[in-house]
Amino acid sequence: MSFRFILFVGFLLCSVQAFGQRERDERAMTTNFKGLQFKAPDSSFYINFRFRMQNRLGASTISGTNLNFNEYDARVRRLRMRVDGFIMNPKLTYSVQLAFTRGDQDVDNTGIANIVRDAVIFYHFTPKFYIGFGQNKLPGNRQRVNSSGQLQFADRSIVNGAMTIDRDFGLKAYYHNKIGEMDYHLKGAISTGEGRSVNSTDDGLAYTGRLELLPLGTFTGDGDYSEGDLEREPKPKISLAAGYSMNKKTNRSGGQLGKELYGSIDMATWMFDAIGKYKGWAYSVEYLKRHVDNPLTYNDLGSLRYAFTGQGINHQFSYVFPSNLELAMRYSRLSPSAKLANYESQKNIFELGSTKYFNKHRVKLQLNVNYMAIDGNYAFSHAGNRWGVLTQFELGI
Repeated sequence: MSFRFILFVGFLLCSVQAFGQRERDERAMTTNFKGLQFKAPDSSFYINFRFRMQNRLGASTISGTNLNFNEYDARVRRLRMRVDGFIMNPKLTYSVQLAFTRGDQDVDNTGIANIVRDAVIFYHFTPKFYIGFGQNKLPGNRQRVNSSGQLQFADRSIVNGAMTIDRDFGLKAYYHNKIGEMDYHLKGAISTGEGRSVNSTDDGLAYTGRLELLPLGTFTGDGDYSEGDLEREPKPKISLAAGYSMNKKTNRSGGQLGKELYGSIDMATWMFDAIGKYKGWAYSVEYLKRHVDNPLTYNDLGSLRYAFTGQGINHQFSYVFPSNLELAMRYSRLSPSAKLANYESQKNIFELGSTKYFNKHRVKLQLNVNYMAIDGNYAFSHAGNRWGVLTQFELGI
């Protein structure tokens, strides 16, 4: 019995091979993706199991001139288990993703451990059209829809952190086709607007739509949703996208994310982004804008909680050498609206990154150095300005 078990485990481990597709959070990974997998002899079901973890060590300085560290970040940033597959036939697929670290469970905002990140069922009516029902990422800005395992910096930008729409429970629809030589994608969702920690829902829903245009055709291996040109695209590839989300009667400061507000609000988010790749070079840009008629909410004692409103832009530029060493630069600017001028400052961050890819995004070592400037003043002596450094090792299958 023990010998057979050892042989079985060995067989499974040997089945872990390189993959042809990038990890995607908008569909189940059941095609050309070889992880730890099993398929029934009669093809009645298929299951693909993966895990990944991100271990990091970072610190921030006291100020732009005082380089002594006063804040540290040493932890397991992410530890996730993901299962994808189909049941009965390949048209009925599913994706389940669980999180096991505090930062990944949104405990600080909600007070409970939100272990379930994704629990969604997909049905593919045709190769070009499918729907999803359950909890997963909304069709929002590109950097958020990118898996956190496909990033070229250890963290997403401050713009994404302040204004992304993230995950929600509801019904999503996805369609892609071509107009001449141009590929396009249409995505839409009707969801609860409450995010991952929902225990009960109100009658205010969230409505999200997104359009993507790929005038030069599709990227190699879904590279439009993977940062850095690891495939070294032989021909230029571009993706242009725009999206909009209206979250009615949300009671969280970030719509689907953030702390509980003292009253409900209607939140509108505009999203525009683009990415281009060619022979190891990659450039991406995102612009997000958020509006709330009255973002300030108060309780009976006069305490204040508010939703972030304003706009932000993020630029990333990189090159991957043939040795799979990547150098990247990022500039992010986050500007609060006039209604939050007394509570929020404009933030600008310059960041340099170096990544060594051992097995593409599945096994990589990252080193990031950044400088944050407050209110557009880049002087090292300006109050609130500071330096940061972060190194992270990611390992997964």
